[in-house]
Amino acid sequence: MTVLIAGCGDLGTEAGLRFAAAGHDVVGLRRSPGKLPAEIRGVYADLSTELPDLPPDVDIVVVAIAADASTEEAYRAAYLDGVRNVLDALERQSIQPRRILFVSSTAVYKDSGGAVVDESTPTEPTRFSGKVLVEAENLLFARTRGTTTQPVSLRLGGIYGPGRTRLIDQVRSGKAVIPAQPRHTNRVHRDDAAAMIVHLTTMEAAPDSVYVGVDDVAAEMGDVLRFLAAELGCPEPTTAAPGDASDAGPGDKRCSNARLRATGFEFTFPTYKEGYRALLAGEGVRHP
Repeated sequence: MTVLIAGCGDLGTEAGLRFAAAGHDVVGLRRSPGKLPAEIRGVYADLSTELPDLPPDVDIVVVAIAADASTEEAYRAAYLDGVRNVLDALERQSIQPRRILFVSSTAVYKDSGGAVVDESTPTEPTRFSGKVLVEAENLLFARTRGTTTQPVSLRLGGIYGPGRTRLIDQVRSGKAVIPAQPRHTNRVHRDDAAAMIVHLTTMEAAPDSVYVGVDDVAAEMGDVLRFLAAELGCPEPTTAAPGDASDAGPGDKRCSNARLRATGFEFTFPTYKEGYRALLAGEGVRHP
């Protein structure tokens, strides 16, 4: 099959390499196509503006865009304009791919007070990031309704992996602080996130329209930080005082991957422990 990856950064490139290894032709759209590996045919595109002509035989489209900054303007330019421009380009050329997968985020859910969140949970985001992502998802669903294209939104948790070492760096530097109130963290290794993209777009069964993409354990942040400290041989991080500014952070929710698991998907890194041990061992590379 021919696979189009719109937004071929670190995650898109890893997914593209996996598609190519499975024998598919892969085209990657990005502003710096020269950085892509030989297995992916790079094409210049600024996804926030009009797109170039696309291959006429595209079967699978993956929209894996990243915003340039954490502002509402940057999010709208990347996600909303990006999805719209991809759909416009497909429509302009009368291309109806079999599946379009949009890489979304668990930011579409509000703080649940530690309750379990899944695909049936209403999307009621309180931050602009989640609100823009919901708009982009709804745009994809509306534009593909009544067509032969199956839309999929993959709501990923916090991605970690090669080159994404913020927590490790905080523990090493002694700047990590354990929240005073237990706060769950929903994360996924980049390699598993890429494998999810390939799995959901190529599996035989028709996919559902929404999947939550997180690993098996919504671990408490304190447990993750203590684990990293032990693995690194560093002192255990201090615990924030209740109400302290360092105790501020994202809301508390426990995301479930049961729907994804039910498709037969298998994790390489089912919990943060396997993932961070691989990271600390130097496994993997971040794609430029």
